[in-house]
Amino acid sequence: MEPRDLPTLNAILNTTAATLLILGWRLIRRGRREAHRRAMLAAFSVSVLFLISYLVYHYHAGSVRFQKTGPVRAVYFTILISHTMLAAAVAPMAIVTLRRALLQRWEAHRRLARWTMPLWIYVSVTGVIVYLMLYHL
Repeated sequence: MEPRDLPTLNAILNTTAATLLILGWRLIRRGRREAHRRAMLAAFSVSVLFLISYLVYHYHAGSVRFQKTGPVRAVYFTILISHTMLAAAVAPMAIVTLRRALLQRWEAHRRLARWTMPLWIYVSVTGVIVYLMLYHL
């Protein structure tokens, strides 16, 4: 795989992470704890793979500029800024949320997961939107 292929891989990984997160949420709502655990560990693993791929790509490609002008540019940067700021917050939140679950600190896990889950889904989905806007508009 060439570095130029990594943005597409990253979008696939983000889509997979979002899908696994939603699946995990649905599973825990149904009381299927073991299936929820597997889905969430898979979502975390996919997100780690995304981060590695993202860093490798930007090591090779550097910064990629958004070329479009007009209102779409404002929309792009609004999404990008919120995505970037929340991604920086979600990474440690996901680690702490996962750690609390692994230590079976369920109440602390639930309290943080209520914030981590929607933010993590938002970051995953907006990552795909940024990719689509940057490479396919």
